Amino acid sequence: MRKKHHHKKKISPTKKWSAKLHLWFGLSVGIIVFIVSLTGTLYVFKDEVQNILRKDAMYVQQTTSDQKPLPIHILREKVSLELNEKFPINSVEISLDKEKSYRFLYYEKNKKGWNYFQEVLINKQVYVNQYTGQILAVYNEKYDFFNILKYIHWGLLLNSDWGKYVVGIPTVLFILMLITGIILWWPKNKNARKGRFWFNWENVKNWKRKNYDLHNVLGFYASFIALLMSITGIYFAYPYVKNAFNYTLSGSLDLPKEKQIKSPDSLMAKRSDIFDLTAQQTEKLYAASSSYRISLNGKNKKGKELKNLPITIYGQEGRFSERSILTFDKYSGKLLANKPHQQLSNAEKYANANYDLHTGSYFGLFGKIIWFIAGLICTSLPVTGFLIWWGKRKKQGKKI
Repeated sequence: MRKKHHHKKKISPTKKWSAKLHLWFGLSVGIIVFIVSLTGTLYVFKDEVQNILRKDAMYVQQTTSDQKPLPIHILREKVSLELNEKFPINSVEISLDKEKSYRFLYYEKNKKGWNYFQEVLINKQVYVNQYTGQILAVYNEKYDFFNILKYIHWGLLLNSDWGKYVVGIPTVLFILMLITGIILWWPKNKNARKGRFWFNWENVKNWKRKNYDLHNVLGFYASFIALLMSITGIYFAYPYVKNAFNYTLSGSLDLPKEKQIKSPDSLMAKRSDIFDLTAQQTEKLYAASSSYRISLNGKNKKGKELKNLPITIYGQEGRFSERSILTFDKYSGKLLANKPHQQLSNAEKYANANYDLHTGSYFGLFGKIIWFIAGLICTSLPVTGFLIWWGKRKKQGKKI
């Protein structure tokens, strides 16, 4: 009798190399992908959870319908005196919902700190009843659960200037893993497609096969959203990624720089009610918006002195994508420039929307739910992938 020869299935060079890269990258950065995916997933519903936990501090009641808030500079002084911090208050966020309290923010960084706890000197939010001046709550955001999750996600709690590369490089490799994973998943023909889209476990008792299917099927469904999350993630880390987006969307490598507008009123003495004056104008111009933020310390994010008084307006609650900017003379309160969201370039609009796309909030609550599920799957992929490799390794060891 002739022996039956079992010919091995020929594997294309593309799939062969995809399998090798998928394995090498997975073993090298799998643990970081697991940590980044898990922390990002847990962070998705941060706003919803905090809105419940901080409900008593977020809302106030007017004693009369025509009751007006106390002047902003008076509230700022009250907060500064009661908290007695060595750092100044950075800004105040005011909701156009008159039943929501004012939020005063402290934030100061030390660029020389090598980790998150040394770098962030202070990060506090103070909720204040704008009608009575009562401090409703003080939250130390530096040690807040969600904030620590965010900084683990961004840079494994390392200095933000180089921690982003520690996470950014594995994220780039994860993008390559997602692409090679799709290539490996892709069926040769129609018959091969049947078991690729869902689980067929009727006669399967082996946990290894079930683990393989979890990695294969769930990985495919999550891969497209995972690609979007990863690309929007490296947008934060690498300037050349931003430049590529800017050039594609608006034909220029850099975003337009904010022009410093000079005003003859800058020679005047600074008005004590400057913040209230600009707040009133903001609410008239953007009455349909959600909230706005006024800079109180006269400095930008880099610590440089501002020549004018900028106010950032947020169109929708819980989203950063729809932002407008008003620029006022910081002495007289005269409106110098109005830059609504609609007049921004495509690159500027995308820059504002990138965070919302990264977290899923751009698509509302439905988007957050989908992003959360995709995040859970991404968290599981390094685990199921490792188990596949470990199972094959043990099998090969037995043969020897």
